[in-house]
Amino acid sequence: MTDWAQLYRDHVDAVAALATGLDEPTLATRVAGTPEWTVREVVAHLAGGPADSLTGRTEGAPGPEWTARHVAERAGRDVGELVAELRANTEATAASTVDNPRPAVVWDIAVHHADLHEALGRHRLPEHLWAPVLAAVAPGLLARAPAEVVCGGETWGAGGPRVEVAPYELFRGVFSRRSRAQMQAWGGPVLEPDHLDGLCIFGPRDDDQPLPG
Repeated sequence: MTDWAQLYRDHVDAVAALATGLDEPTLATRVAGTPEWTVREVVAHLAGGPADSLTGRTEGAPGPEWTARHVAERAGRDVGELVAELRANTEATAASTVDNPRPAVVWDIAVHHADLHEALGRHRLPEHLWAPVLAAVAPGLLARAPAEVVCGGETWGAGGPRVEVAPYELFRGVFSRRSRAQMQAWGGPVLEPDHLDGLCIFGPRDDDQPLPG
């Protein structure tokens, strides 16, 4: 069973180390997975989301108005302040994941952590930081997908075209971090748009995403 609290702590440590080592031009880099945000704004979101949740400021969560508000409130803050806020709320946030089979805050930081790595041309995240998230999300999400998805020794889906995909790519794809074209390039027959619709939590996208360095 995944220790979600520890996984959240591990992501916080890694994101903090990454962010505090970046210069100002790099912090201004646009992150393709979240095209409205820069690297700094992604860090602001990772600090602001938990802070708002812990204080009950969840009106509109988890929609775009909620995220836009807590990112805007942190506009112009030094990245060190953002990291300090993220760290200050780590233990309370980690505690909120205990006995939660669907800890959205852990999934969120895992996805955005990978967004940062890809936007900055870094290697993909270590497997222990993303594989538990895929293992938790994929069975339920893909159970009714109109395809047969073969990935890392597992097979999911309701039947249809058989597609073989590497686990990391499926992790990125199910969170809508791969374009239609990138997903159609996975091994096996080309998936039609209606097949892709059932594979992505936030729906399919048409803009190609950067791949890990």
